[in-house]
Amino acid sequence: MKWWRLIAAAGLAAGGLTGVAYALFTTQSRRARVIIGVPDAPPLRADGVYGDHPGRPIRFAVLGDSMAAGLGVDTPEELPGVLLARALAEETATPIRLETYAISGSTTDDLPSQVDRVVTDPPDVALVIIGANDVTTRTPIPRSAATLGTQTARLRDAGIGVVVGTCPDLGAIRPIGQPLRAVASEYSHRLARAQRQAVLDAGGVPVALGDLLAAEFTTRSRDYFSRDQFHPSAAGYEAATSILLAPLYEAVLTHHDDLRHEW
Repeated sequence: MKWWRLIAAAGLAAGGLTGVAYALFTTQSRRARVIIGVPDAPPLRADGVYGDHPGRPIRFAVLGDSMAAGLGVDTPEELPGVLLARALAEETATPIRLETYAISGSTTDDLPSQVDRVVTDPPDVALVIIGANDVTTRTPIPRSAATLGTQTARLRDAGIGVVVGTCPDLGAIRPIGQPLRAVASEYSHRLARAQRQAVLDAGGVPVALGDLLAAEFTTRSRDYFSRDQFHPSAAGYEAATSILLAPLYEAVLTHHDDLRHEW
């Protein structure tokens, strides 16, 4: 996580940093890197068919970064893709085939290669979660949003229902001290707003993860963050999937209207 780029962003926003302020931001970024560290293993994988129901499985793809991939959980059953696949199978009474393309550490600039793989054999519905690493690397917001919009449009053109979880609020991450945490939060929200419009313009469905989850993650940080204090825990992923399920269910129904029933 290149927090020094956030330091640069803070300096530009404030018209330049004094030596004392720069030293403070540098110290905070260094402490955050030490506490969070580097993942010692890749995310777990548990692709396959979920739900003991008859019929052809509905194919559900997950793209994006470590949050999409589920880094931070201890068992495959806790992965967000698995939680959503099981819930969708229950709601639709149809088997769901989970296909994970998300790669830990990805920024939006890495999304086209994931989409390349997905559109060669399009699934029914796709979930994209991306943006946190764009904040830590200070990827320019217009470029990030435009890339997300283009890739969402590619998925939609392939006939895939698309739900996008926009950038989470990095201001909820406790190892980032103030005022660097405030900078991260402000950048997160600016990116999420730009992502939302780009996804809407491309025909996808945005879900504002930062707006909907930040307060809960802040007040229940011990429960909702994993041991690295950066990625969600099983409880954190459960909270996130609870707000992603309804729009994903609606996206499934665009392909399978016969499955519609009272929510």
